[in-house]
Amino acid sequence: MSTQNSEPEVPIRRLDRILAFTALGIAAAAVLCFFAIIIGTALGMDQAAFGEGVWPLISAVLYWGLPLAFVMIIVLLTMSFIRKGRASSRS
Repeated sequence: MSTQNSEPEVPIRRLDRILAFTALGIAAAAVLCFFAIIIGTALGMDQAAFGEGVWPLISAVLYWGLPLAFVMIIVLLTMSFIRKGRASSRS
């Protein structure tokens, strides 16, 4: 049994792909930074060591990465719904 989709096919724009892959990359980087801090803590690093070197950058990516990726996904979904709504109203 095959079902026909009555909605018109909406092409995927370059901006949509950029938003999707950037959100995925930022979320993956945030998860990797989370594991880096967990491993660093397990290896016995004290609190003062996390304030030096590359650790402030890792902490910033962890702190801001997932919320930024979430906002990017919400923007992507909103743009997609608007575009599909406009395409269905035209036909």
